[in-house]
This record gives sequence, structure tokens and C-alpha cells, in this order.
Amino acid sequence: MVGNIRKYSLWLGLMAGTMTMAGCTQVRGHQGYIADEVLMSAIQPGIDNRQSVEISLGRPTFTGQFDDNTWYYLSRDTRQYGFNNPRPRDQLVMRVQFDADGNVTAVDRTGLELVANISPDGDKTPTLGRDRSFFEELFGNIGAVGAPGAQGQSNDPTRP
Repeated sequence: MVGNIRKYSLWLGLMAGTMTMAGCTQVRGHQGYIADEVLMSAIQPGIDNRQSVEISLGRPTFTGQFDDNTWYYLSRDTRQYGFNNPRPRDQLVMRVQFDADGNVTAVDRTGLELVANISPDGDKTPTLGRDRSFFEELFGNIGAVGAPGAQGQSNDPTRP
């Protein structure tokens, strides 16, 4: 009987320890285009066109917002511990620009140097105006609307 209790206690302790350690492992993730350096370096301005880029690299991750003459290929590797937010480990953004005829005019690459960490200021956004509580906003106009003598100036020339 005592041997069974020790056996189950040891088994329960090992399972709890394993689950605890599993929560601390690193989770790796990949988002976007799977970059192939050989194919990406083969794209040359003045030599390639829209069709050859699409054959080599495939469809872009997204195109320019205002015109279709700019293609973006985005590749991002992230890591995450436990329940934390994922953090970028490596990033590559390749921008391919085309002229009106569809020929490549420029190829640019950027990496993690342009990733910005934006930290909001507290839990609420600062705004202009009065600082009133919820109840002041809710009950503040009671009695003010339609009260006698509460009429303001009118721009109507027919009214006094």
C-alpha cells in the first residue's frame, strides 16, 4: 500500500515536472514567404520583367497599396517562450519595383533594422476635452435639455 502511494506520487511529480518544463520551451514560427537566397539574388534590374520574377519567386506576399508596380516578399522568423508574445528573430523584406512596361527597375532588401517596438502609453489614450467620470457623462445632461430659460442665442432672424 505504501509502495503504491510512493509510486503514484513519484509518477505524479514526474508528470507535473514534465508539463512545467514543456511550458518553458521555445516555440519557433515562420510567417510569409520562404526565402531562397539563390533565387532572390538572381532578380536583376533591367534584365528581369514581371513574368520572370513571378516564375522565379512566385506571387508576391503583397503588392503596393496605390499601384501594382511594387511587389513585396516578406519572410519573418519568430520565437516565443511559454505564453509570451512572439518576438521577431529574423526578417527579410524584398521590394521589387517595376516600370510601366513591367520591367524591373529596382530591388531593395531590408531586415530587422526597420522593426519598431511600439509601446502604448498606459491603458487609455490621452484625448482633448473634459475629464469626466462615467456617471458624470451618463447623468450630466439630465435637466439641462429643454429646461426653461436654457435657450441660447439663435441665428434665426425671425426669432427674438
